Amino acid sequence: MSDGEVSSKPSALSRRAALVAVAAMGTGAWWAWPRISQHFVGDFDFEPLEDPPGFRRIAAGETSGMASPFFGLEAPDEQDQAIPEAAMRADLCNGLFGGPPPAGVVPIASFSDYNCPFCRVLTERLSDLEERSGGGVRITWHEWPRLGPTSFSAARAALAADMQGAYAAFHKRLMRGRFVATPEYLEILAQDIGVDGDRLLSDMEGDAVSERLRNTEAVARIFGFIGTPALVVGRTVVVGTVSEGVIGALVEQERRDGPPPVCST
Repeated sequence: MSDGEVSSKPSALSRRAALVAVAAMGTGAWWAWPRISQHFVGDFDFEPLEDPPGFRRIAAGETSGMASPFFGLEAPDEQDQAIPEAAMRADLCNGLFGGPPPAGVVPIASFSDYNCPFCRVLTERLSDLEERSGGGVRITWHEWPRLGPTSFSAARAALAADMQGAYAAFHKRLMRGRFVATPEYLEILAQDIGVDGDRLLSDMEGDAVSERLRNTEAVARIFGFIGTPALVVGRTVVVGTVSEGVIGALVEQERRDGPPPVCST
């Protein structure tokens, strides 16, 4: 073996080790970024809301527009029932967050549509945030279908699945899937997840699901939402796409500021 051949081995090994080190650093940075990116977000420019009082908002990104703000909201025999805006205003903490959060927990209300591409991305970010928080963040998912009949079918199916304790599984599959929410697809999805498909399809058209959709519509009207996605993080309203860093920084800001006023009385 020549001297040249001997000297080439350490060089090749060194290059290989360097590539492995770079790959490991890249992987570590990818996993760590959601945790550290919030430190690169500047001070928020909050704009107080006149209505509802006690809330504020920040500028955000793109939204999916509203194709039909009322289509599919009512069950067939309930088309004359009004949107319960006054009742939601009387207990906005419950309407938004399902009640006051435990001490130290930042509540987030997420309003989304299964046909909204921006919602798919934001839902993943919120789910990751909630999981990483170790109980420090609590998300209330609001079905707010705006984008046509299949949006309403998917929303009704998710709420019907909730009646069988399977909301999280349905929500995740519908948000990640690319299939139209036809009765046939929903039956297959119900079978995959392990819920009663016949009951699911029946509950979708029931009074309980219609009431929950009306309640969400009422809260969305109170805040003047114009499209999805929309968030209420503590006392801060965010309409449109938002980065992981901004969400993380906003959660920490809300944690310092304490519970939203509507949940502290």
